[in-house]
Amino acid sequence: MYGIVFVCHGNICRSPMAEFILRDILEKSDVPGNFIITSRAVSDEEIHRGVGAPVYPPAAEELAKHGIDCRGKRAQKLSPAEYGSNDLIVCMDAGNVREARRIFGGDPEKKIRRMMDFTTRPGNVADPWYSGRFDITYRDIREACEGIAAYIVRNRIF
Repeated sequence: MYGIVFVCHGNICRSPMAEFILRDILEKSDVPGNFIITSRAVSDEEIHRGVGAPVYPPAAEELAKHGIDCRGKRAQKLSPAEYGSNDLIVCMDAGNVREARRIFGGDPEKKIRRMMDFTTRPGNVADPWYSGRFDITYRDIREACEGIAAYIVRNRIF
């Protein structure tokens, strides 16, 4: 099993979009292998009394426009134990990278990467919570997930 966890601030917009987009890409491809693809938050702001919020409706609607169903997904916070259970930790922006490193106590195995590093235009994935541009976020995440799928094939991770 190869574990990939996507990380954003609240786990209600960008990281669940990435989780479900990559699952969709891999399910429709001929890439063999067993993958565990999840998403997490660096904050517990979207977790109330132990129950995570569902995917933010505009993010879920953008996924649905592309035939991707994310029903049932709820926000979860990243835990220190997840460093050992994942092979690739993909953060949406530099702030998420800093917070993930803090949660894990570092990154000794160099597992943490930024999402857009899997594209030809590295940088941060803009947070649609603030911009309202879920279409642009979908486009950027889709491009990066295609890059991750190519990385999997190129490195024979299957």
